[in-house]
Amino acid sequence: MTAPSVTASSAIAEDAVAAQDQVAMRLPGALARLSRALRRTEPTELGPGSVAALGTVRREGPIRPGDLALREGVTPSTMTRIVALLENNGFLARESDPADRRAYLVRVTDEGEAFLTRLSGVRSKALQAQLDLLTPEERAAIDAALPVLETLATRLCAS
Repeated sequence: MTAPSVTASSAIAEDAVAAQDQVAMRLPGALARLSRALRRTEPTELGPGSVAALGTVRREGPIRPGDLALREGVTPSTMTRIVALLENNGFLARESDPADRRAYLVRVTDEGEAFLTRLSGVRSKALQAQLDLLTPEERAAIDAALPVLETLATRLCAS
């Protein structure tokens, strides 16, 4: 048995890079379509940016609107509008910032918590119905991919 030629090795390496490029190109579209499909399961008066901001406040705890804007990747003026909408719906409340009395923090209210819990339940139920249609092999592939996807999300959020 002879060793593969340099040309064959180069072709294999190029195929591997092409496969990685395909994943990098296909994954965002697939995740975006999945996210849109889940949002359609429970129409809400809030846009995806508002729901995401509310979820971040729930996860992070009381936070300044400027810090929330940074985490969500929007301008401070956009976050001001989102916070106002969430306050008007009773989902967020302001409290003074103990570190700086001139600033304020926003926190999730009981109504905001109930909204997120209901929304998560509806979306999880819709997703579970589709997961139940998968083969055991397809389900195992998703189970195996979840830790890697969570790592990617964490790394992208930190960069």
